[in-house]
Amino acid sequence: MLKQQHQLFTSVLVFMDSLVVVVACYAAWLFRLSTLGEPLPRLPGNWEVTVRDSVSLFAVPIVIGAFWFLGLYRPRRDKSLWGEYGTVIKASVVAMGLLVVGLWLLRIRIIGAAPTSIPEGGIIGVTPDPGRVQLLALAVVLPSLLCLHRTAFRWALRQLRKRGYNLRHVAVVGIGRLGQVACRTIERNSWTGLNVAYFISAAERSERQSCLKHPVKGGLADLERTLEKNPVDAVYLAVPSARAQRLPELLKRLERFAVEVRVIPDVLPRYLPQSMAVGELDGMPVLSYRECPTRGLGGISKRGLDIVGSLAGGLVFSPVIIACALAVKLTSPGPVIFKQRRVSIAGETFKIYKFRTMYHVEDEQSARWTERDDPRVTPVGKFLRKTSLDEFPQLLNVLKGQMSLVGPRPERPELIQRFREDWRGYMIRQHVKAGMTGWAQVNGLRGDTSLRRRLRYDLHYIRYWSIGFDIKILWLTIFRGFTHRNAH
Repeated sequence: MLKQQHQLFTSVLVFMDSLVVVVACYAAWLFRLSTLGEPLPRLPGNWEVTVRDSVSLFAVPIVIGAFWFLGLYRPRRDKSLWGEYGTVIKASVVAMGLLVVGLWLLRIRIIGAAPTSIPEGGIIGVTPDPGRVQLLALAVVLPSLLCLHRTAFRWALRQLRKRGYNLRHVAVVGIGRLGQVACRTIERNSWTGLNVAYFISAAERSERQSCLKHPVKGGLADLERTLEKNPVDAVYLAVPSARAQRLPELLKRLERFAVEVRVIPDVLPRYLPQSMAVGELDGMPVLSYRECPTRGLGGISKRGLDIVGSLAGGLVFSPVIIACALAVKLTSPGPVIFKQRRVSIAGETFKIYKFRTMYHVEDEQSARWTERDDPRVTPVGKFLRKTSLDEFPQLLNVLKGQMSLVGPRPERPELIQRFREDWRGYMIRQHVKAGMTGWAQVNGLRGDTSLRRRLRYDLHYIRYWSIGFDIKILWLTIFRGFTHRNAH
């Protein structure tokens, strides 16, 4: 029944995705025509021209094929919306690349089309290629519409599941801490369509009647009888490590039933600052207990944001940067910029750049933190620290790849050595690049504030990192991060 439902939903999803691709191609084509002053088509009557020039027939199989290859039509109820967005964008990039290559190989006119006219008010001497304009528009419109469509499709599924349709009923084996955490996690993520039907105790027998308001239907001695009388779609094995030796036996017993089997390892990330990931090495399953969250496509997108953001920031704020440099130079003797060794990702050290805010560079190089009304700080330096304007030279660190726009603030090597012994989990901060601003900073944790709270916010950022989270922090920095009562 559920397999038939999945096939139906997949067919509907493929059909709807195809419609979205056609709409995106048509919208990109209309954008090209209106931007370059070409005559708009008259419909109906010009369907052949519309289909040919919008390249929709060529784009649909490529996009659907990319989606299929990247698993967007597999039954993955445990995939979050943001995770699906990432896969949709990745598939769109692959599809656009294949589309461009295919059009070039087939010598279809859109790639080499000569511009027909320049719109009134256009740039003198610039003759935009219609094909490139159309493809650039499609590269923006396609992933945007597909993400919007997937969001709407999920909302529709959620409404159906609220009415009892398209649910997957699961049995949780284990009524201890691990099983209860599994149950709560499933219930908290109702968007997956999973429903806990009942528990089975990991002991041979159990007199317990309920757990977390769900029935407990005996123990492992009654496993087969329970599953035959109360069929489910999946079994979650939440067996504690003390009983882990029974897993092979349980897996063999469950082979008699047409159910999905998922094993929940007894290594819950209760104190972990990062989500765990499951992978494989030549067929051997590997549980990544701790890894860098910004590897792969995420790291590439983060580096792209850093380059664009640092260049744009340097350009937009260049008058402010020049004014700060002049103020430092004219109000106290010494260099405008001071450099200091700091630690970033994987323990690598680098020279951080800041506007000098103290009378003597040696004071700034010391391992002693500044205090409120610190006499070593110059009047201009006090203002620069209060407004965080002394951090602007770090745009150069970001551009050089030593720092990121967003991340935990870098510390001095001697402080790192001290904190790693005093604070559990502190070194996990070194799994990402240090940043100019961070989740702790936009929440007011700057200057002489609790190290424990700053660490908690930094670890929260690492655990839930996404490119969207970075953009949110940058946005909040504009409104919160430049000035704060704790800055000094």
